[in-house]
Amino acid sequence: MRYVKGISREQLEFAQSIEDYVAKDNAVRVIDAFVGMLNLAELGFLKATPARTGRRPFDPGDMLRLYIYGYTNGIRSSRRLEAEAERNLEVMWLLRKLTPDYKTIADFRRDNREPLRLVFRQFGGRHSARIGVSSARTL
Repeated sequence: MRYVKGISREQLEFAQSIEDYVAKDNAVRVIDAFVGMLNLAELGFLKATPARTGRRPFDPGDMLRLYIYGYTNGIRSSRRLEAEAERNLEVMWLLRKLTPDYKTIADFRRDNREPLRLVFRQFGGRHSARIGVSSARTL
């Protein structure tokens, strides 16, 4: 009996860029555009204006993109979000291959609780139906 077979695992067959793996109508593009329109400093996000000295922080916009992705996909755990950033092509595209660790992710949530609430209310009202998320979900 003949079966449908996949390609050899030793064979390289990847697209030219990660952009090729994310469809033009993918929900992560909505998340990216939404966060790109926000004034994070005005909303009260910490480190929206980086300090001149010390280790550079992750851009709060990137961390926010990760949280909105988690919100829309039912992923609340910082450790699960860390894993998604390391293995999920949509998240790799969304974060431009940044991989914050779970503590950084958890600290961002702790340090920006109120601005996150404001953004999730705004995102839920504008885009939830468009990408199939119930606006009744909360942080």
